[in-house]
Amino acid sequence: MSKIILTGDRPTGPLHIGHYVGSLRRRVELQNSGEFDRIFVMIADAQALTDNADNPEKVRQNIVQVALDYLSCGLDPEKTTLFIQSQVSELTEMTFFYMNLVTVQRLQRNPTVKQEILVRGFNESEGDEAANKRGIPAGFFAYPVSQAADITAFKATHVPVGEDQEPMLEQTREIVRKFNATYGPVLVEPEIMLPDNAACLRLPGTDGKAKMSKSLGNCIYLSDSAETVRTKVRGMFTDPNHLQVSDPGKVEGNTVFTYLDAFCKDEHFDRFGDCFHGKKVSFDFHSLDEVKAQYRAGGLGDVMVKNFLTEVLNDTLEPIRARRAELERNIPYVFDVLRKGSEEARKVAAQTIAEMKRAMRINYFDKEVLEGLIADFAAKQASAE
Repeated sequence: MSKIILTGDRPTGPLHIGHYVGSLRRRVELQNSGEFDRIFVMIADAQALTDNADNPEKVRQNIVQVALDYLSCGLDPEKTTLFIQSQVSELTEMTFFYMNLVTVQRLQRNPTVKQEILVRGFNESEGDEAANKRGIPAGFFAYPVSQAADITAFKATHVPVGEDQEPMLEQTREIVRKFNATYGPVLVEPEIMLPDNAACLRLPGTDGKAKMSKSLGNCIYLSDSAETVRTKVRGMFTDPNHLQVSDPGKVEGNTVFTYLDAFCKDEHFDRFGDCFHGKKVSFDFHSLDEVKAQYRAGGLGDVMVKNFLTEVLNDTLEPIRARRAELERNIPYVFDVLRKGSEEARKVAAQTIAEMKRAMRINYFDKEVLEGLIADFAAKQASAE
């Protein structure tokens, strides 16, 4: 069996470093590994419209931002098919068929759906204007079904995502099993691919909240300038009990150290070790473990650690910024990549849905089927006469 990857993002704005460590960096590694036969990366604009239906221009503009981030991070159109979800109409058709294979009750139990409903302020009972909440759009509620269509259309065997998407992928597997049991073995059951680095499973926001989120305003974006990164790191959440430099500090749950776990390499100490050289104290660290040990013991201030993190992040982001600046001067190229990728994705999805329709016995106008139906009808007529 071919090894195929499908993954993607909703175009809700520029991507942030949580996306980078949780999926983007891994996608580039997988793309360049040579281990996979096909890789599809989707900009999920149709899913973004499920809770932005009144502002399609926002989604339209964000498609460009996401595409710029993809290409800037190293996704190569020669190796990876980049496409826009809404331009592959077969995905919508599949979603409709899959809705017959999942119950409302099952969707209501999906933990990811529950969490997203809370984050977006939807209310299960419509008309609650006093609480300033909207009812849940049916399209948003069926998000896991749409995601199942995205994955199965390309017969993806592997889906690299963060751990928060695991309930969604399990719902896809359930739909695949139900379809194959009902109609025949057409669809492929995918496997989840979680980040190798535990710190990358879910990077917290700069305010220490569990998840980096645009709506919470706690993101560092891939497109942020070096000075913006410095400002955001300066205000980052640390150990609230580490009040004096001499106080022992806690590393666990400390956002600064979580980010260092995700980004720091030993080579960074050779290049940016002078961040730990101050007027009153000076340290010569060679690894992150040494920094953690000193912080726990006391005597290492948050300012030094934040300055080091700033250098590490900017070192990671600088080549991405440079590539993005080049691409921004050639937007027609970006759209050409998306157009060609969408055309290729549609060819693959069309083949899958043709197989599905054959299994579901709704391929009425296929030549062999049509001839058989006509022959059966003629035979019945002859028998009746």
